[in-house]
Amino acid sequence: MLRSAFLYLSKQKKLEQLLLRCFLARKLARRFVPGENLADALEAAHSLKQRNTLATLNHLGENVHTLAEASAARDAYLALIEEIARRQLQANISVKLTQLGLDISVPDCLENARRLAQSAERTGNFVRLDMENSAYTDRTLAAIGELRQSGSPVGAVIQAYLYRSENDVRRLLLQGVRIRLCKGAYQEPPSLAFPRKKDVDQNYLRLMRMLLASGIYHGIATHDPRMIEETRRFARQQQLAADSFEFQMIYGVRRDLQDRLVKEGYPLRVYIPFGKEWFPYFMRRLAERPANALFALKAVLR
Repeated sequence: MLRSAFLYLSKQKKLEQLLLRCFLARKLARRFVPGENLADALEAAHSLKQRNTLATLNHLGENVHTLAEASAARDAYLALIEEIARRQLQANISVKLTQLGLDISVPDCLENARRLAQSAERTGNFVRLDMENSAYTDRTLAAIGELRQSGSPVGAVIQAYLYRSENDVRRLLLQGVRIRLCKGAYQEPPSLAFPRKKDVDQNYLRLMRMLLASGIYHGIATHDPRMIEETRRFARQQQLAADSFEFQMIYGVRRDLQDRLVKEGYPLRVYIPFGKEWFPYFMRRLAERPANALFALKAVLR
């Protein structure tokens, strides 16, 4: 029930405008979003580098309404790619296609994504195309396929709570696409997604085994100790090197677990979101795990 409530609140624009002006709400959000500016994100990525931890940077924003907004988002990411290279950070970028204009013009969106991929390739970097709710799954996968045909260094995200994900993984592996596997943070109907956590977990582990057995470098994104232990166990069974895949987590959650995995020799990448559009992201994090709300509040009070 709390998950549904947080997801509902994430879509309430009046509440968003109110909380954007609320000091306490902004302080709470800082637990998961290091700041609103590029400098804040780069500082966070630098701090992670000091901990031998990788980063992926996401300039928050989705579902833009004009091509001018899409171009502005593209340019912000181009600047981000240049700064990552200039500062020699161990970081790549994650971007949502609706932020690049997918709702407005597919050709313009693809051209924006291609520009980012070309810049990333020139600087030895990589672009992860984030997955959004199920209404965008087919279009996102089609865009990845088209970009991959031209050799663009782009990767995908697969959400384990969708019934379709196993078939999607099989198709992406045939294309040699690097995948980030997560459980999924959007509200989806039972006709499209597993409603029970037990079933989501089982599907997550099934997909994880497919990814690790593929020989491609993938990201296993989870904070769930059971999912992590099962991943480690399977990797040992398959005699896989610790650096043949990476664990991924989000900024502000389970730093103790992050540091432990790094000490054990596993590559770890932390997802760093930044920007003024932090409200929907923040609410999805609370929906994903409502205990995060209490966790963040305690951190602020301390």
